[in-house]
Amino acid sequence: MFLEIMLFRRFFEHGSTAQIKELADQLIGRVLALSLQMYGCRVIQKAIEVVDLGQQTKMVAELDGHVMRCVRDQNGNHVIQKCIECIPQNVIEFIVSTFYGQVVVLSTHPYGCRVIQRVLEHCDDPKTQQIMMDEVLQSVCLLATDQYGNYVVQHVMEHGKPHERSAIIEKCLSFGNPVERQILIGEMLGSTEESEHLEVMMKDQFANYVVQKVLETCDDQQREAILTRIKAHLNTLKKYTYGKHIVARVEKLVAAGEKRLGLQPSRVLPED
Repeated sequence: MFLEIMLFRRFFEHGSTAQIKELADQLIGRVLALSLQMYGCRVIQKAIEVVDLGQQTKMVAELDGHVMRCVRDQNGNHVIQKCIECIPQNVIEFIVSTFYGQVVVLSTHPYGCRVIQRVLEHCDDPKTQQIMMDEVLQSVCLLATDQYGNYVVQHVMEHGKPHERSAIIEKCLSFGNPVERQILIGEMLGSTEESEHLEVMMKDQFANYVVQKVLETCDDQQREAILTRIKAHLNTLKKYTYGKHIVARVEKLVAAGEKRLGLQPSRVLPED
C-alpha cells in the first residue's frame, strides 16, 4: 500500500495530463479513506492540486458528511485545507457552511485553527467573511488568550481588512486589563517626541475609532497624556473627514471635564 501511494504521488507530480486523469479516476471511492491516512492524505492533496475542476468536484464530494471528522483528524485536516486553497468556493460550499456556528470551537482546536485560517485567507465570499468574522469578534478575547485561537486572531491582524483589524483592537481595549491597555496605548503613542502613529490613525477611516475607544477606556492619567498629544493636531484634523470625529470627541471630553470642575465652557479650537 505504501509503495502504491508513493507511486501515485510521483505520477501526479510528473505524469502527463492523460496519466493524471486516469490515476484520479482510480481514486474515486477511496478519497475519504486515503484522506485519513498518513501517506494517503498526501496523495489526495497532490491530486487536488493538479486535476481539473471536474475531477476535483468528484473527489471532494466524497468528503460530504465527513467534514468535521476530517478537520479534527491529524491527516484529514490537511486535505480540507487543500480543498479550501485550490477549489472554488461554490464547489466546496458544503465544507465552508459546516463551519458556520463552529468558528470558535474550531479555532481553539489544534487542527481546526489551521482550517479556519485557510477559510479567512481564501474564501472571499462576503457572506462567508461576515459570518466568520462575526464569530471571531464575538469571542476575540477568549481566542486571543487560547493556545490555538490566538493564531486565528493573529491571522486576522496580519491579513484581515482594515475594519476587521480595527474591530479587534477596539475589543481588546474594551475587555483587556489595565496592563494590556497600557501596552496598546504605548504602542499607539510611540515615544514622547514622535506621534506619527497617532496622527495617521486619527485621519484613518477605521483607525480613528480605535483612538476614540482609547479615550473612552483609558484612565484619567492616560487620557490627559493622550489629549495633550492630540491637541497638537486638532487644527489639521479639522481638514480631514475622519479626523473630525476625533475633534468632536476631544471637545466633548474637554467640555465634560470643565463641567465637573465648574468652569465656563471653552472651545478647544478657534473658530475659522
